[in-house]
Amino acid sequence: MDDSPHSVTTVANWESLDWSALDRLREKFLRGTSADGPYWSSPSDLAHYDFTYGERIGWKWDHVLRELRLRGWRPTTRDVLDWGCGSGIAARRVISFFGAENFDSLTVWDHSPLACDFAEEAATRTFPALSVAQATPGLIAGDTPIGLLIVSHVLNELAPAALDTLRSLIRRAHAVLWVEPGTHVVSRQLGVIRDELRDAFQIVAPCPHSLPCPIFAEGNERHWCHFFAPPPSEIFADSNWVKFGQRAGIDLRSLPYCFVAADRSRSGEPPALPPLSRVIGRVEHFKPYARLLNCDASGLAELELPKRADPALFKQLDRTKAPLVYRWQRDGEKITGGEPLTDPNATSAS
Repeated sequence: MDDSPHSVTTVANWESLDWSALDRLREKFLRGTSADGPYWSSPSDLAHYDFTYGERIGWKWDHVLRELRLRGWRPTTRDVLDWGCGSGIAARRVISFFGAENFDSLTVWDHSPLACDFAEEAATRTFPALSVAQATPGLIAGDTPIGLLIVSHVLNELAPAALDTLRSLIRRAHAVLWVEPGTHVVSRQLGVIRDELRDAFQIVAPCPHSLPCPIFAEGNERHWCHFFAPPPSEIFADSNWVKFGQRAGIDLRSLPYCFVAADRSRSGEPPALPPLSRVIGRVEHFKPYARLLNCDASGLAELELPKRADPALFKQLDRTKAPLVYRWQRDGEKITGGEPLTDPNATSAS
């Protein structure tokens, strides 16, 4: 047993959930303010968060990472910085997905020392061969290059000075993976930052192009770039998760998120005939047709797929849990057929 002064090991399980802590944390999340200071009052807060709310954030990251695999992207740098790490769930998901053997180091930073301690210890426990450390003030304020910068669920609580610091880190990063809640306000804030990245980075996802975001075009004010991650199907048969959703007032089926992935070394987009498209939000299904908001290099468009045009595609769009990245055949705003983007390298789903 580690009895060092830096050990923060706390075990969370369904039988020992600290609901008073979870209720307090959720209230702070909903307010989304940074003025109250760090969320965390103890290592226990972080453990119980990581076990519940953090796991739901992990499901969003899982879906983002599956989309990056579809796009043929993987990190080319072996060093990771998780900024605003919280419990460190985002970095652990990324490193697990691409394989810990493909990384040399993980550095974590958060304005809460408790969070830094928890994230460092959790990552060290999960990846014993990985060099894990907390960021020093000199690293954050310096000018040395950064490898892969991970940012997760911070935008609605950042003070202007903190956002300026983050922008400075982005300018030093080789690649950026950034995931946020899928709300109208936060998504459009992230879209502004996405457009700032275009000069120095190739936009990998979710956009099927590196043009200015069409969300900001006149007439698109009601739209926002967001998606829905499917939670693991087994949780709906798990009485613990069902009770958690009821007690926390959460719809376990709904995991809206927005994200941007950008890479300096990514060169060009793969040829696309027909061009690549990303469906925004959910596909709406009606008896005779499906309707969707489509983003591609020509901008945003509301498209319809008549069921009779391609019954198999109509059914697939209703049932798939994969990221909605497609190559359509179109006749104006009518979809006449299409194929989902598939992973050319995967032999099985993960």
